[in-house]
Amino acid sequence: MARRLVEHGVRFVEVYCGSGSGWDAHRDMEGNHGKWCKVSDKPIAGLLTDLKARGLMDETLVVWGGEFGRTPFNEKGDGRDHNPWGFTIWMAGAGIKGGQAIGSTDEIGFRAVEKPYHAHDIHATMLHLLGLDHKSLTFPHNGRFGRPTVNGGKLIEEALA
Repeated sequence: MARRLVEHGVRFVEVYCGSGSGWDAHRDMEGNHGKWCKVSDKPIAGLLTDLKARGLMDETLVVWGGEFGRTPFNEKGDGRDHNPWGFTIWMAGAGIKGGQAIGSTDEIGFRAVEKPYHAHDIHATMLHLLGLDHKSLTFPHNGRFGRPTVNGGKLIEEALA
């Protein structure tokens, strides 16, 4: 369905997997993430394959991620808490240079230590790939104009093809 929407010119498509709390594994992380990976892996691969086969990857940005990662230590026995300091996303298409990993976390996976990027940097890069300048893009909010990247945000140049 996502591919068909893109083919018909829909400019933004969000595909969500995991109803309710879904991936929020404060308990039973292994079972929770194992379940949702099993449910989502083939459809994601199918979407990428379909977009590529139809020549749509050059103009379609695909982003897989969430708003945070998971701590490397237990919470409530077999769960993990939210971790905004070290997490993974991936992007494909629309000018992304594929086949690379940018940055890394410390030895336990808690904090980004090599090439740490702020969420504003990720947003600035995504907007750039969509043809928008994050520094000049504004939106009205509570009687004032704001920027999606607030006061920060720089392009992740090494991610760009």
